[in-house]
Amino acid sequence: MQMKKGVEQSISAILILNLLPDKAVLPGESISEQLGTSVTYFRKLLRKLVCADLIMSVPGVKGGFRLNKKPEDIRIYDIYLAIEGQQSHFAPSDVLDDVLNLKEKDSCRLITEIMDEAETAWQSVLKNKTIAKLSEELQQVQFAKEVEMLQQWVKEKMVL
Repeated sequence: MQMKKGVEQSISAILILNLLPDKAVLPGESISEQLGTSVTYFRKLLRKLVCADLIMSVPGVKGGFRLNKKPEDIRIYDIYLAIEGQQSHFAPSDVLDDVLNLKEKDSCRLITEIMDEAETAWQSVLKNKTIAKLSEELQQVQFAKEVEMLQQWVKEKMVL
């Protein structure tokens, strides 16, 4: 399984938006620049996050983006779904059934069951982590200086 780079970029963007004070917004171009992504591509990610109701878009000259939910209500899995969509990463082709010459009613589901179990496990991990928890972990002592610099950048770029 390989997730699109947009999932990581979206998680990072939401972590940045989590640093905003109430009512403040960050322009999408500023976030894109900070993440080192193409503005055009990043706008597509932002649109998906808005459609998923994770962030809100504030229009106008003083517009930008901010969280639309509390950080403890935004699961990493929600971000994943917003970017990747709801699909299984395994599409069985029943090769083993063909090898064993099984009929459809006698289908051997061993491989499918393993893949379903693996998918359930990684989804569970993503469902149990929130932006609040990730933000808390990010602000540990080892990253304090870097987070402080990022907070300063946010203050400089935010629009009230």
